[in-house]
Amino acid sequence: MLRGVALLVTSVVVFGAAGATAVAARMTGNVSDLDLDGLVAAAPTPTSAPDPSDVHAGQPVNVLVLGSDQRDGVNGEIGGDEKGMRSDTTILVHVSADRTRVEMVSLPRDSLVEIPSCTLTDGRTTRAQKRAMLNSAFALGWDQGNDLASAAACTVNTVQANTGVAITDVVVVDFAGFQNMVNAIGGVPMCIAQDHYDEYTGLDIKAGQQVLDGVTALQYARARHGTGFDGSDTMRAGRQQELVSRVANEVLSKNLLTDGAQLLQFLSAATQSLTTNLSVGDLTGLAFSLRGIDRDNIVFMTVPWAPASSDRNRIEWTPAADDLWANIAADVPMLGAPEVPDVPQTPETPGSTDPAPPPPVDQPTETKTPGVDPFTAADTNTSC
Repeated sequence: MLRGVALLVTSVVVFGAAGATAVAARMTGNVSDLDLDGLVAAAPTPTSAPDPSDVHAGQPVNVLVLGSDQRDGVNGEIGGDEKGMRSDTTILVHVSADRTRVEMVSLPRDSLVEIPSCTLTDGRTTRAQKRAMLNSAFALGWDQGNDLASAAACTVNTVQANTGVAITDVVVVDFAGFQNMVNAIGGVPMCIAQDHYDEYTGLDIKAGQQVLDGVTALQYARARHGTGFDGSDTMRAGRQQELVSRVANEVLSKNLLTDGAQLLQFLSAATQSLTTNLSVGDLTGLAFSLRGIDRDNIVFMTVPWAPASSDRNRIEWTPAADDLWANIAADVPMLGAPEVPDVPQTPETPGSTDPAPPPPVDQPTETKTPGVDPFTAADTNTSC
């Protein structure tokens, strides 16, 4: 069913909504299974692979990343068995058309939004909701549609309706998938500012320089209660942004994006427990096209928000969020053009026809707080 949904989504992009169903059905009918297991000798392992191509080259890409708390099978062993499924992490990832910028915006689960009527995979529709929590969209699709496609689609519809940003693709990361991603790069170096203990996730970590393995990184990303935490989802979103920035730094420092074969091997391992309408080949091509990106152009932030007037335990997006979404939709820097500081001019040197170069201007170093301030991958220090 999930492969069928992915095929339908692809055909919508390529052929338009009107012919999507017919095209998907025809393409599916054209494919026949061919089982050569045990009939063909193993091919020699290639020493190199061709550079992967970006299927969306020249176009902006908006990927909605959803963190699922699915609690069955392997995920139940990690987080404890529990019925139902929610999405407690939502990050909109914007990749500019020229592949020079990657911008990630966390959408807190407690955001009050309008949830539109969602179509489920069995054809039924849900009732629209006003001022509902953002993560209710995922739960609504899951509870009424009983499948991940309905849950993800309802979340995509909700984000598009409230931001005006067209979502290109969706990726659902469960507990095991996050652990695999961290382990695939050999862990994440972190400077932990203080001791943390959380009985709900099992996190028990001391302050200082650490390299977090997949298990500990997941515990750190999920924790909200216990020592050193205030229980808020926005503080947790900041830690998740910091973790993702560390992962990005590790991928760039190990040059995984510059070697097609190595990149494919990494993504194959990291995506074993992901659910997405992107193939590993599509992910590899997109990642390879970002191989020259500057870390200053990988930006993280949380959508501008304030406590909701109706419920202090919920949040509302402020008017500044409208400008943010408009910039992303227009594929311009989400924070607008950077300000150019005024530089005092120096008088020309006698006997020279060229103006003397301006003196260097010392820029104050600001400490960025993830979850509160926008920051870049270059702002994150791995050492204490």
